[in-house]
Amino acid sequence: MNINGIEIRIHRKKIKNLHLYVKPPDGHVEISAPLEISEQTLELFARTRLSWIRKQKAKFDQQPRQTERQYVSGETLYLWGQKYYLAVQYSNKGNALILVGNRAFLTVRKESNTQQRENFVNGWYREVLKSEIEKRLPELEKSSGFHCNGWQVKYMTTRWGTCNTETKKIWLNLQLAKKPLICLDYIILHELVHLAIRDHSESFTTMMNQLMPAWREVRNQLNDQILDYME
Repeated sequence: MNINGIEIRIHRKKIKNLHLYVKPPDGHVEISAPLEISEQTLELFARTRLSWIRKQKAKFDQQPRQTERQYVSGETLYLWGQKYYLAVQYSNKGNALILVGNRAFLTVRKESNTQQRENFVNGWYREVLKSEIEKRLPELEKSSGFHCNGWQVKYMTTRWGTCNTETKKIWLNLQLAKKPLICLDYIILHELVHLAIRDHSESFTTMMNQLMPAWREVRNQLNDQILDYME
């Protein structure tokens, strides 16, 4: 649905009420709607909330973003919420990324281009994130009582995480490696709970309150973090 130039994704579910969301990390708009509701009612609902939608989207537009990465000395990298200053070194013996203090020493071939450097850094992020998930997921499954059948890391621009309730599989955003570890815990737990409770109903909120009492503060912390560069 497009209302005055704003794209709105509609998700029809077995719920009683309409729910409107402006979601990170890019401020996309979603409406969860009962299965039987008409298109006319959905459009009226969206139009009456256009002012609020625009205000929420403006917050995302104004939120600080990283500049486009060239992977040269002086740029910044983030890992688990900490900022590191990039120092590029050259070698033909293989790529490497090593953190020392507040410096990130990136070793690459001198003739490597920006895309090749980005591919290596993203691969490094992927391995670091996967290592943490492998440690933290079993603990969160045990403490929550919810279990998944599999998980995968994926670069996403519109979600921090998602899940398939049929296959019991979850996907986690590669960008989470740049955020504080508590944010990773929150997203893992959020998706685990969704395997049992599909929507953001009162039951979902009650379960999150029990498992992570400060989850709202963690969610706000995650959404306030500096965002990746986007064209």
